[in-house]
Amino acid sequence: MPITIEPMQAKYNGQVGRLLAQAFLGKFQMLTSLNEDDLALFFEQMLEYVGAESSTQRMVALQQGEVIGSISIRWRLVHGIPPKINEKLPPWRILSQFGRWNLIKMLIGLYVLDHEPEPYECYIADLAVRSDQRSKGVGKLLLQWAQQAVAMNPALDRLTLHVSGSNPRAKQLYEQLSFQTHSRENRYMLRLLFNESRWDYMVQWKGGYLKKP
Repeated sequence: MPITIEPMQAKYNGQVGRLLAQAFLGKFQMLTSLNEDDLALFFEQMLEYVGAESSTQRMVALQQGEVIGSISIRWRLVHGIPPKINEKLPPWRILSQFGRWNLIKMLIGLYVLDHEPEPYECYIADLAVRSDQRSKGVGKLLLQWAQQAVAMNPALDRLTLHVSGSNPRAKQLYEQLSFQTHSRENRYMLRLLFNESRWDYMVQWKGGYLKKP
């Protein structure tokens, strides 16, 4: 059945929230006691309050009207300043239903994972595929859309992402799509929060070459 890549709409918030919960559940298990349903609702609330900023875009992969994947990109032009995570949060009264301690730990985790793009950089903030659709090419289609978005924008010169050292399958996919490891980060805070300290920063430069750090 055909898969289409379309811009995010508010009506997909619930389905995308579920996708993000499935993608992040393993990472956040050390931070929160929320189950998948509560975590999905948390991300749905986040999506409702994140504005349509000029420097971000989320797309969804649809099959028969159902969301089976999603990708979010952020970029920064030479004069652009990406929003901080605390500038795009829902009101506290909305999030407090998840429990104050759960919420604090979740927000710390999101802040630590957040990456501010450099000028001319387009960063893949998240990529999620529905659990029953993985290994079927959905993630590849979304990544190819992001590559095309960068190729069509003369103000951007590279597409970047982070991948954890414990996810070799994802890294292999990125390498197949011409991403190359630019640097390797070992961060104590990430190990403390997610039990994973090694993260590879991967880059695909426009034109296919790799600049040295």
